[in-house]
Amino acid sequence: VLPVPGFSSLPAAVEDGFTFEQNARKKAEFYSRFVPGELVLADDSGIEIDALGGAPGVHSARYAAQEPHKAEYNTDDDENNAQVLRELRDVPQERRTGRFVCVIAAAREGQTLATFFGKAEGIILNSLQGSGGFGYDPMFYFPPIQKTFAELTAEEKARYSHRGAAFRAFLEWYDRTTGTIGA
Repeated sequence: VLPVPGFSSLPAAVEDGFTFEQNARKKAEFYSRFVPGELVLADDSGIEIDALGGAPGVHSARYAAQEPHKAEYNTDDDENNAQVLRELRDVPQERRTGRFVCVIAAAREGQTLATFFGKAEGIILNSLQGSGGFGYDPMFYFPPIQKTFAELTAEEKARYSHRGAAFRAFLEWYDRTTGTIGA
């Protein structure tokens, strides 16, 4: 992964899709137009909570906003976490299931070549635990290792997270297709 010199102030891609895949594709296609011939990766990620009908979903970064469907109204992690905890206040623990989802799109010259999916299933706690990570990590308990994502080491996060799973899927595809995709 290399930064592109001179591209520190690119315009923001429009994230108005209804799914993580739509938003990842939009971002990858948009940014790939700025670097002709290069493979560009973009992701869209968030949390889906079953008791909230899959919300926050694609609105994860701005869930506490008055109008979460508008991308310009991002809210901070504390506000989003507080909003989820309020909404789950009366939900019993056995119904507080959810997942982190990540979709990575690979594009070149405005065309998506492939998408890669990752998820991590867990339980949404009644309070925040741990000081690492960001976003919803402190409330997302991951049963296989009995920790929240905010309590994971960097190595554990890479191994168990939704982003790690999606990126491993990308790497497998890239290894299989190098030479055929012109990378």
